[in-house]
Amino acid sequence: MSENSDSDDERWLIVKGRRWRRTDPTLEPSVIEELKSHLGAARNAVKQAKRRGAENDLAEARRRVNVAKHGLGERGEYWWEMSVEDRRRRAETALNELR
Repeated sequence: MSENSDSDDERWLIVKGRRWRRTDPTLEPSVIEELKSHLGAARNAVKQAKRRGAENDLAEARRRVNVAKHGLGERGEYWWEMSVEDRRRRAETALNELR
């Protein structure tokens, strides 16, 4: 077992053998909830755009998914390598872009 196994459990979620980055745990619950709401809406928009074959809408929906995932710390720079202040700023920037 590695020295970082506890912190690795906080950082990664394993689903069907695939490793996914967890949401930044230092974010306020209300921020996480709002970002996840935007993420869900964007994922639904991706599905709808694919169904309609609307390439421009699909690109915009995927961009919104990406912004929300960055805000949650699930993409981009690893949240555990950033200061808490920078992590919170990243989430607020994402929210401002998605509102």
